[in-house]
Amino acid sequence: MSTSEPERSPALTADLVLRGTAVLEQGLVPDALVLIGGGDILWAGPAALAPEHGATKVLSHDGIILPGLVDLHCHGGGGASFPDASDPRELLTAVHEHRRHGTTSLVASLVTADAQTLRSRVADLAQLAADGEIAAIHLEGPFISVARRGAQNPEHITGGDADLVRELAQIAGGALVTMTVAPEAEDADAVIEALAEVGALPSLGHTDGSSAQMTRAIELSRTELRREHGRSALPTATHLFNGMRPIHHRDPGPALAALDAAARGELVVEVIADGVHLDARTVAHVFTIAHEDSVALVTDAMAAAGMPDGQYRLGALDVTVDAGVATLTGGTSIAGGTAHLLDVVRFAVTEAGVDLVRAVRAASTVPATVLGMQDRIGMLAAGRRADVVLADAQLRPMTVLRSGETVSV
Repeated sequence: MSTSEPERSPALTADLVLRGTAVLEQGLVPDALVLIGGGDILWAGPAALAPEHGATKVLSHDGIILPGLVDLHCHGGGGASFPDASDPRELLTAVHEHRRHGTTSLVASLVTADAQTLRSRVADLAQLAADGEIAAIHLEGPFISVARRGAQNPEHITGGDADLVRELAQIAGGALVTMTVAPEAEDADAVIEALAEVGALPSLGHTDGSSAQMTRAIELSRTELRREHGRSALPTATHLFNGMRPIHHRDPGPALAALDAAARGELVVEVIADGVHLDARTVAHVFTIAHEDSVALVTDAMAAAGMPDGQYRLGALDVTVDAGVATLTGGTSIAGGTAHLLDVVRFAVTEAGVDLVRAVRAASTVPATVLGMQDRIGMLAAGRRADVVLADAQLRPMTVLRSGETVSV
């Protein structure tokens, strides 16, 4: 047996070196180095195999080093709401609230509204995407079920309109990534086809449809996405179980069909593991059943994320937040989340018993792949943007880096 030293990589020139236990592509590495230079990750791996780097700034971290998190479904935070903001400063307030808590890439989500409002809001968010402040845009409606609308305004829920999809995608300038559509909605097929055509993914949800309707919509979405060679070959399911007809043994509904598809690796399911939207055991079951690359943890956060209890707005509707739970004022429907994505990861790990590496990847690598940005974000690996979260042992953020620069906390 050879006793020679492990072969090291060629020397690199790094500006900053992070050292500590890290979640890397190969798993949890107890003594890892992450070399950062020019805003990118130059190398990441076991310290014993690290190349010469020449960095004068070495930061040893006692907690856990994580990749910057990626949230596919977020309506706001810090008191600001993407569907309601009236100027760019408000939009950035929400972005920065999540960024300083470890979400370095965020998809801004709108809610059901009239067509003109959607045009205006998409235009505002498109500028934010062009500036690199958000990763993309998600439209949650308006082609959804009235019966399963949740915190969506029923006045503006409509049948499918493929032309509106194309128009909004053009306004978005390539930033439209997903759109929630109910499989049973009128002209849903045409909407699914249009989404694939413009480079966006159908996100099936807010549905009162049957198991068969969900299965068919998943198959159609996959066919259209393959045909158009989009950013991802897989559609998504908008916050699995929430906004869906409940499961019954004589009427399994859409959720089990979505989970079946996720088990086969044919669909990515969003999971809001915040202790409000789903029971911890439900979260555990999803992670047990679904394929490793088919679960994306999301927040569905609204303006109250990071804020005290009180009164807020989500689109055209009033929301009351009490003990951190957001519901429609005067009703019981959950109206989005109030957690940050790292909080969701923590709940998945500590309450649902999900493996740390699996939970982190569900909040980083998997959503980055949904965005088609897996070569730039979502992982601590060479060539990726230097987005890093230094968390303590309880998975609370201590320092956040984006493009190698410290985010103000």
